[in-house]
Amino acid sequence: MSLFTPLKLGGITIQNRIGMSALTRNRSTDTVPNEIMQKYYVQRAIGGAGLIVSEGTLITRQGSEWPQAPGIWNKDQVVGWKKITDAVHEAGSKMYCQIWHLGRISHPEAPEQIAAGVPVYAPSAISARGGKFRFLPGSPGYVTPTEIPDPTVIIAQFKEAAINAKEAGFDGVELHGANGYIVAQFLDSTSNKRTDKWGGSPENRARFALETLKVLIEVWGPNVSLKISPAGGYNDVGMPLEETIETFGYLLREVNKLGLSYVTLVRYSAGQDPEFDGVHRATKHDVVATFGPLLTKTPVFVNSEVTPTEAEELVSSGTAAGVFFGFNILTHPDLGKRIKAGKPFDNVPDVHHLYGAVGVDPAIGYVDYPEAVY
Repeated sequence: MSLFTPLKLGGITIQNRIGMSALTRNRSTDTVPNEIMQKYYVQRAIGGAGLIVSEGTLITRQGSEWPQAPGIWNKDQVVGWKKITDAVHEAGSKMYCQIWHLGRISHPEAPEQIAAGVPVYAPSAISARGGKFRFLPGSPGYVTPTEIPDPTVIIAQFKEAAINAKEAGFDGVELHGANGYIVAQFLDSTSNKRTDKWGGSPENRARFALETLKVLIEVWGPNVSLKISPAGGYNDVGMPLEETIETFGYLLREVNKLGLSYVTLVRYSAGQDPEFDGVHRATKHDVVATFGPLLTKTPVFVNSEVTPTEAEELVSSGTAAGVFFGFNILTHPDLGKRIKAGKPFDNVPDVHHLYGAVGVDPAIGYVDYPEAVY
């Protein structure tokens, strides 16, 4: 099977084309990675994932959409991640750190936001619709953020996170440019109304992503990647189709010149398409067919509801260099082994403990999914 052939990505080689997508799980200890997280990642390394991408990892104490999400801005976090990367390497896999900034998808009353002592920053002072901060009294929604006076300050935080990720033993970094977080907020004309060099034209709106990638390359060389979701409406982003193609087309033509290790294209998913005032937010189109051909020098990974059969077809046809699995690898730690042996995906997701739960064993719905019988 083509899916089980090695692949060179930047300066490393992964054992197969199966990737574990970044999946927020909320099991850290006050933003510091811990032993239960190590067990979680090692299970999936042993289970056959050639490349593991960490859950979204915060680059700054700039609040959090989720409680117990891990960070990588201090030494305790670096030490915690180093134990995980060492164990993943011993299990035979490689691991990238997905570096993450929420932008406007935070709340000023979140504990980490209060501790940071700074506003909720975003490209423009425009609130996302929706949101439900269940860990705050009254479960408030999103609020109007403060426009970032100087975006280069955030870019510098991404660079510092990349330096810390190297110290923590990761094999590279993935810039989280998907799902309506800060990179996507700069790209999207509905969330970015700036009139300076960071807003307006597609070229200006893509500037933040490109300048961030460039500083990551200064730290990591070719072991830098980007994840984007042009068809996604999650966190209240999404442009008309023509503008979507123009904006992401410009971005990816420029990205293709940078020598990244890979770009992940997240396909349309109904679960990432919220509805506001009776109108669906996402821009539904074939992301892989539209943007894949622009990445002539850059390996493409496909993400979102990919089946094992489709994964093999994508790789064997040359449409994709590899595939990232999300929910299926969450519920099947031995996913790679199952695909190779032709075993079914028959574990049922524990949705009640998907993002952790206060006062219960963090192992529940996290590291207790059974392997198949071989």
